[in-house]
Amino acid sequence: MAALVTRLGIPLLLVGVAWCIAGRQNSYAKELTQPTVQAFAHYVQLTEARIQTEVSDPRQFLYSYSLPEKERNAVQAYLLGGHVIIEPMVTRENGRVIHIPDGMVHHWLAIGFIPGVTRDQAIALAQNYARYAELYAPDVQRAEILSRENQSFEVYYRFYRHALVTVVYNTRFTADFFTLDASRGYSFARSTRIAEVENPGKDNEREFPVGNDHGYLWRLNLYTRYLERDNGVYIQIEFLGLSRSVPPVFAWLVNPYTRSVPTDYLTHYLVATRKALQEASAATQRTILPRSSLSARKSKTVVRFIKPA
Repeated sequence: MAALVTRLGIPLLLVGVAWCIAGRQNSYAKELTQPTVQAFAHYVQLTEARIQTEVSDPRQFLYSYSLPEKERNAVQAYLLGGHVIIEPMVTRENGRVIHIPDGMVHHWLAIGFIPGVTRDQAIALAQNYARYAELYAPDVQRAEILSRENQSFEVYYRFYRHALVTVVYNTRFTADFFTLDASRGYSFARSTRIAEVENPGKDNEREFPVGNDHGYLWRLNLYTRYLERDNGVYIQIEFLGLSRSVPPVFAWLVNPYTRSVPTDYLTHYLVATRKALQEASAATQRTILPRSSLSARKSKTVVRFIKPA
């Protein structure tokens, strides 16, 4: 493989890998099998059990609370400085890795701090789905509330993502919001339908059969926590997705791109959310807030690859 890189160069190799992974639209479809579905559902069940334990205890509400004091203080200072921290996550069962046959789990955590706003303002923006295409483009092309009952929503999203290939999805999610006390809240957003779109935007646009597509994204859950503190709000998100597995011969090259998708999405989401909340706060207060260090140009994201427990 090293000789191939030397002779052909990285750009040409990337084209080859993209073709091998994406393939022709119909010839390289991958079916989501029941063993994959069941294994991922078990992973989700264990993950959500841990999250429910953490959100019910103020001492565990943010991930940084579990860090040693010196590291916790460093993370706190970094967040208050306007930066985003992202970490890979792993859910284990009795200390053992949970095997997902023919599937790959993408599990990440991101946290940021937004000064000058409240928890309720952050949750209100999260529920303002009509603005998602405006705020979170190009990742979100369209969003629409299909139904609502109190703090529970059913939402349609049209997602766009470009990494090795460009992919568009029509999706449906349920989203449930909870407030625990005067300062804490959280939400669970779970995909109920993800359909990859063939020929998006063209006259012959159509959906692949659900679960029988290229397998770039079969499932996606987003678990968000809101904590009002330090004259602002902390937002912590866990991204938990499922895709097809990558052939081992290409894993060394594809995995960095695979990691970049959730990290780029989470960074963009927190940056855009901060901008929208601070602009709304400034308009309400009729004051000019200091220019944030967490802007589209100047934000700094730290991806911390810690050894899983």
